Amino acid sequence: MHDYSQSLKLMGNNFTITVVAASEPEGREYITTAVNEIRRIEALLTTYNEKSQTSLINANAGIKPVAVDKEVFELIARSIAISNITQGAFDITYGGLDKSLWNFDRNMSALPSKEEALQSVHLINFKNIELDNNNGTVFLKQKGMRIGFGGIGKGYAAEMAKRLLIKNNVQSGIVNASGDLTAWGMQPSGKPWRIGISNPDDPAKVFSYLDISGKAVATSGNYEKYVMIGGKKYSHTIDPKTGLPVTGIKSVTVISENAEFADAMATPVSVMGINAGLHLVNQIPGLHCIIIDDHNKLYTSKDINLKH
Repeated sequence: MHDYSQSLKLMGNNFTITVVAASEPEGREYITTAVNEIRRIEALLTTYNEKSQTSLINANAGIKPVAVDKEVFELIARSIAISNITQGAFDITYGGLDKSLWNFDRNMSALPSKEEALQSVHLINFKNIELDNNNGTVFLKQKGMRIGFGGIGKGYAAEMAKRLLIKNNVQSGIVNASGDLTAWGMQPSGKPWRIGISNPDDPAKVFSYLDISGKAVATSGNYEKYVMIGGKKYSHTIDPKTGLPVTGIKSVTVISENAEFADAMATPVSVMGINAGLHLVNQIPGLHCIIIDDHNKLYTSKDINLKH
């Protein structure tokens, strides 16, 4: 058995799909199966195509409910459940955020005023998504509201691709969506898949390892995406309640059994902050996280085993 990998751009991200197979043609065939599944999901969730189901929901905001496929309906229902447990720190209605306020170019020299920022997020409210179970419709109650799956879509696609590969008897592999990844089975050597956790000041240096077979990992907090204003770093993660960027946390890595849940939980932990974020993670069975603050201090949820 050998592992075969392919990297390509899907859903606006670099996906790398790795499978363990007996031969190269078999490996390629499995990879094609996974890629087709991710493309199918991308077509449902993209906001770059006005005919996608997501675009139709957005185009009819404040006008009328839109009938969608069962899987889109259920993904939105799960997104709302995550908004509830994170008290709105995760919210798929962020699509209404005024992009002109936050373009994150390096020339930005001042934060917007609190009023301006609040104005930019006034349409963000997951409670204004109306789901009708009987008709399978989604209705955004306010005109101008928009949903987007940037916080959960990659994880959902990775999870669905993994499930399809397992159904096709692929015993081992990794679906990696720009660092949000899910792994199952063992490497051809018989060892578990493992990832290195980087030192945030020197990402090329790994300070510990994590065995991740049977688990999904997602990281939020991009060392590249920030602006310096008045000598302080502001991240590209916006708090949906205030419209202002999150400060104090460099990165959050979440470990879960489900790639969609890991992806969705990484950003709200940064928004909630270290104490509230750890408290929430510790209450959810099977969920773990590693937080690195602006001073490179490491915080971990309970029961996490880093190997040095």
